Amino acid sequence: MTEQAVIGIIGGTGVYGVEGMINIREIELDTPFGKPSSKIMIGTVQDVVVAFIARHNIGHIILPSEVPYAANIYAFKVLGVKYLLSFTAVGSLREDYKPSDIVLVDQYIDRTFKRQQTFFGNGIVAHIPFGEPICSKFKELVKEALVPLNAVVHDSGTYVCIEGPAFSTKAESNMHRQWGASVVGMTAIPEAKLAREAEMSYVSIAMVTDYDCWHPDHDHVTVDLVMENLKKNGFNAQRAVVEVAKLIKDNRFVSKAHNTLQDSIMTPVDRIPEETKTKLKPILANYLKNLKH
Repeated sequence: MTEQAVIGIIGGTGVYGVEGMINIREIELDTPFGKPSSKIMIGTVQDVVVAFIARHNIGHIILPSEVPYAANIYAFKVLGVKYLLSFTAVGSLREDYKPSDIVLVDQYIDRTFKRQQTFFGNGIVAHIPFGEPICSKFKELVKEALVPLNAVVHDSGTYVCIEGPAFSTKAESNMHRQWGASVVGMTAIPEAKLAREAEMSYVSIAMVTDYDCWHPDHDHVTVDLVMENLKKNGFNAQRAVVEVAKLIKDNRFVSKAHNTLQDSIMTPVDRIPEETKTKLKPILANYLKNLKH
C-alpha cells in the first residue's frame, strides 16, 4: 500500500528538498497524466508525514510550460495529501513588495495558454468554484507559521501567471501593474486549479527575487540576480515547512476545499465512461456512489 502523507510540499526554484525531514524514503509514481516532476520524497517533519516534489526536478531541468502539473497533483492525491504548500519564485510589481519579501498570494490572473487546466473531460464535466482560489484557513495557519522567521510577509497579493520562459517586456510588466497584480511568475496556474479539483487546501508562498523589469532602478531581470535572492529565500522556505508542520500536527482543520466536488460535478454517474471513472478514481472516490443516476 502506498504510504499516506498529510502535507504536500511543492518546491519551486531554489527549493529542492526539505531540511529537517527524517525517515526519508524516495518513491516513484506513475499516473494517468504521466510521471511527476521528480521522485517523491516522503518523510516526517515534526511527527507529521510530508511528501515533497521538486517542481522543476533536481537541477532545474523542466521549463514552466513543461511541468507535469496534473501528474504532480494526482500523485499527491494518491498519497492522501490534504494540505498542499507551494513555494514559488516571483518578480514584484509593487514598490513595497521588495526582493526577499514573502507574499501569501490570494488571487490569480491566468495568462498561460499551453497548459492542461483540468482533470476533467473525456465524458465527465465539473465546474469548480474558484473565486477564492486559496484556502483561507490554511493561509491563516501559514501566516502564523511565518511569524518566527522574522521575514517581511505580505498577507495578500495577486499573482499574474505568464507562460514563460522569457521574462516580461516592460510593456507587459506595466500592463500587469495597471491590472492591480502584485507579483508575476510562471508556475502557479494550473497548479492551484488542479489542487482545488483534487480537494486540497492549497496555499502559495511567493518569494520575491526581483522587481521584474518595470522598476527604473532595476530595469531588467537576470538569472544572477534571481539566484542571489533565491539563496536568501531558500533558508526561509525550509524554516516555513517546519513551522507549518508544527501547527498542522495540532490542527488538522477541515476546509471548504476538502469537499469542492460535492456540488461541482455535472455529469450523472451512469453517463461517465468506465475508463474515465478508473482514471480519476482517487479524485472521484467519495462521489461515484453519490452522483445522480
